[in-house]
Amino acid sequence: MGDKTRLSILKILDRTECCVCHFAEVFGMSQSAISQHIRRLKVIGLISEDPRKQWVFYSLNTDSEHYPFIKAILDRIPDHLVDIDAIEANMAGMSC
Repeated sequence: MGDKTRLSILKILDRTECCVCHFAEVFGMSQSAISQHIRRLKVIGLISEDPRKQWVFYSLNTDSEHYPFIKAILDRIPDHLVDIDAIEANMAGMSC
C-alpha cells in the first residue's frame, strides 16, 4: 500500500471489481506493470481473483485478516483523489 498506484487500485476495488486491462487503461500503464502491482497485493492476501474465460477479475479480499484495517484506511480516502466516478464511467464502456 506504500505505492500510490497500489493504493489507488485498492480504492477502486473497494467499489468495483476490475481486470488488468481496466487498470492499464485507467493508469496509462502497461498490463505487465499493472500485473506486478496486482501480484504484490495478491501475495499479501489483500485482493482475490476470479478467472472468467481468458480474463481474471480482481476484488478486495474481504476474508483477509487485514480487511478491517484496509477498509478503514480506504474509507478515509476521498473518492475524488482517485476519481473513482470517472474510472467507473471509463470502465463501463470497456469490454475485455
